[in-house]
Amino acid sequence: MLRGLYNWTLSLAQSRYALWALAVVAFVESSFFPIPPDVLMIPMIIARPSRAFLIAGIATVASVLGGIFGYYIGFALMETIGQPILDFYHKGHAFEEFAAKYNEWGAWAVLTAGVTPFPFKVITIASGVTHLSFPVFVISAIIARALRFFLVAALLWKFGEPIRDFIERRLGLVFIAFCVLLLGGFAVVGML
Repeated sequence: MLRGLYNWTLSLAQSRYALWALAVVAFVESSFFPIPPDVLMIPMIIARPSRAFLIAGIATVASVLGGIFGYYIGFALMETIGQPILDFYHKGHAFEEFAAKYNEWGAWAVLTAGVTPFPFKVITIASGVTHLSFPVFVISAIIARALRFFLVAALLWKFGEPIRDFIERRLGLVFIAFCVLLLGGFAVVGML
């Protein structure tokens, strides 16, 4: 099953809809969806290394736009949309305390969450709820997401074929490592 999903993702990476699919995933991940765009971005770059930086650019733009939507959720829709999302991540009860301290870190929180496996949507919503300066939020999000996606793109562009060979030989191990990183990000959320 894992091999079939991997092959499907690689075939999607070569389809004419790949960039649109990546844009949608990157957008929704920054505002409410739990799966990061790397799941689609990495196979896309492995399949077509010549498009690595285009793919990173699309992921960056869509992710920042999704982050702006997440900011809007926190700013204007906290009670109707934001609170249920925070409750889903078990952060509703601790959010008041978090919001009070949040603006002390502001841009650094956005930068850190935008680069790490920490769920970015939590930070985008928190930025809106705490009314973090919108220009500070947008600039921090652009820097963080561009750093993350372009670094991945550069590494895959430079070392793509050996990485692809490694992934294909050790697909199970790579999948387990990805799941550990994803769960680690959720664990960090649980510790705040």
